[in-house]
Amino acid sequence: MASHTIDLLKQELPVQQDSLLLNGDVKTGLVLVDIVNGFCTVGAGNLAPRQPDMQISTMVEESVRLARAFCDKKWPVFAFLDSHHPDIPEHPYPPHCIAGTDEARLVPELQWLENEANATLRCKDCIDGFLGCIEKDGSNVFVDWIKDNQIKVILVVGICTDICVLDFVCSALSTRNRGFLAPLEDVIVFSRACATFDIPLHVARAVKDVTAHPQELMHHIGLYMAKGRGAKVVSEVSFGALQ
Repeated sequence: MASHTIDLLKQELPVQQDSLLLNGDVKTGLVLVDIVNGFCTVGAGNLAPRQPDMQISTMVEESVRLARAFCDKKWPVFAFLDSHHPDIPEHPYPPHCIAGTDEARLVPELQWLENEANATLRCKDCIDGFLGCIEKDGSNVFVDWIKDNQIKVILVVGICTDICVLDFVCSALSTRNRGFLAPLEDVIVFSRACATFDIPLHVARAVKDVTAHPQELMHHIGLYMAKGRGAKVVSEVSFGALQ
């Protein structure tokens, strides 16, 4: 899609983005959504990028920066890992992130989280991580994480902005609004630490049953929808000393 068309759409559908300073005065948790090889590492699977992708690379770099800072400060981190049984497809997507394979592992830059005491890793077999946290007894691992850590703000990053990130954000907001996620108050999406995939129109037209998915536009739409549901969107995240 031509850049001038995207610029026009952004003018018609603006997303106000602020900056966020984290200094420890409000209990904040970091949520990483599906930063796994199957979505982020070139050539790693059916839904992985086919070539280096700047938006995805930036997302990974910013997510690693935040994860390091949160772990250094012993602040809570929750990481979703897309993970599917080989015999249970997730329509309309082709097989991806098969459990037990490298596709379903965190990208190499984040695999150190597997050994971090303050990091909770959750494999999910569905688009919406909130639903993927429901246990057989009806409890929810994410809800428990919020309550156990007394988290008032979650900072959400990951992939895809308009799919798994958006669905999780909407569920978290709806649950908060119903009063089931106390003491959670705010859901914040960090735009530069989110990304989505790219299928240009000319590629979609050449392949049967493939829908165009212009990356920059759909990333913006994901942010726009999240903000419309009540999330805050920020373009910068920095850390400062507690005043």
